[in-house]
Amino acid sequence: MVRQQVTPEQHSVRLLKVGEQVRHVLSEILTRQQVHDDTLSAHSVSVTEVRMTPDLRMATVYVKPLLGEDEEVVLKALRTHTAFFQREVAQRLKLKFAARIRFRPDETFDEASRIDALLNDPRVKRDLDE
Repeated sequence: MVRQQVTPEQHSVRLLKVGEQVRHVLSEILTRQQVHDDTLSAHSVSVTEVRMTPDLRMATVYVKPLLGEDEEVVLKALRTHTAFFQREVAQRLKLKFAARIRFRPDETFDEASRIDALLNDPRVKRDLDE
C-alpha cells in the first residue's frame, strides 16, 4: 500500500482544524458548566487558542478569565480537572489518541495593551507625525 505524501501546508491545516475542534469542545464544556467546580462556575472563562503538537498527542490550551480576574485561581481549577477535560475531548472528537491538555494563561491581550500604550506615548506620536 502506497502512503500518501502530506505537504507541510496540509499538515498545518490539519493541526489547525483539530485545535479548533478541541477549542470548541472545551468552550462548550465551560459555557455549560459541566465541570463541577465552584471556581469555574463563578468565573466566565474564554478559551482563546489551542495549539496541537504535530503528532496530535499534546494540546496547549490558552485561556483567559473574563476581565482577567483571579487568573491563577482559575488556572489552578482547570489544571485540577485536566483528566476530565481530556476524557471529554477524546470522547467527543473520537481521535485515535487522547490529547494531553496543558492549560496556559493567554497573554496576548496584555501584550496588545502594552503595544497600544507604547504607540500612544507622546514621544512615539511625535516621531510618527514627522
